[in-house]
Amino acid sequence: MESALVLAHGEPVTKAGLDKAWRGWGDDVRTVIAADGGARLAEPLALRIDLWVGDGDSLGGDELDELRGAGVPIEQAPTDKDESDTELAVLAAVARGATDITILGGLGGPRLDHALANVALLAHPKLHGRTARILGDHSRVTLLTGPANVQFKGRKGDLVSLLPLGGDADGVTTGGLQFPLRDERLEAGPARGLSNVRLGSTARVEVRRGRLLVVETPATLSP
Repeated sequence: MESALVLAHGEPVTKAGLDKAWRGWGDDVRTVIAADGGARLAEPLALRIDLWVGDGDSLGGDELDELRGAGVPIEQAPTDKDESDTELAVLAAVARGATDITILGGLGGPRLDHALANVALLAHPKLHGRTARILGDHSRVTLLTGPANVQFKGRKGDLVSLLPLGGDADGVTTGGLQFPLRDERLEAGPARGLSNVRLGSTARVEVRRGRLLVVETPATLSP
């Protein structure tokens, strides 16, 4: 499995927060791609950038020059474009053979539309057959596209929310959660799948048809 990290310019993540919430988050990463201002995450996370992409509207010219001086390849896009900078970074990871992609800094920040677009990015056609997630200090977001049957490792007491994306999700079955589902439909709109609780270190989520967001919150952050 070829793993890649995409550094986005949303709410900054911290190494301490990631290490506490998602042990092993940076293990076996082969490629680190910064999306515009996401390059600022690299130093505090002790990461080396392998590629920078974006239009440069959130990273100053001096900072770009520093990256060039450090030998980081630069792929600058025009400001007027159809793709977001994070999307360009994800596509660059795919083009380099990544089969497992983690987006850091893709949530929060002052732009709700960017955060929503990043979550929707998990459904990008180019990610079909690959594993992708958004990781923050407080959340891990993974999209399942049916048919899928996936185990998620964490801690007892973690919150696990199941939210349909783009329509209803059919044939949803869970294991290792306090409120089990057995071959059921989760409709888009109602909050039925919100705030389930992990009973042990592993939870299983199966969906037969549709798209289902799995949003995990560490037990240490629960009220």
